[in-house]
Amino acid sequence: MIVVGKKLIFDYLKKHANAKSSFEMWVAEVERTDWRTPQDIKARYSTASFLHNNLVVFNIKGNSYRLVVIVLYEESVVRIMWVGTHAEYEKKIF
Repeated sequence: MIVVGKKLIFDYLKKHANAKSSFEMWVAEVERTDWRTPQDIKARYSTASFLHNNLVVFNIKGNSYRLVVIVLYEESVVRIMWVGTHAEYEKKIF
């Protein structure tokens, strides 16, 4: 998959360096995969949540952080939309 918007993650990590390796591992793994359906994601990330319009929420670093992306399956693109702590996510409406 092509991961678009990695700058959001790297900017966020300037304030949350303790999550750096977890986010880097997620990006590296996603770039090596080819998701064609939500089931492909669920097979690897059982805690991923699927919202409307191909939004997917990933739990990062033991659910301390959340990562919201849009998956464009046919284009093999994952666009990062939002990154934050679990508590920050609870305040968001997607």
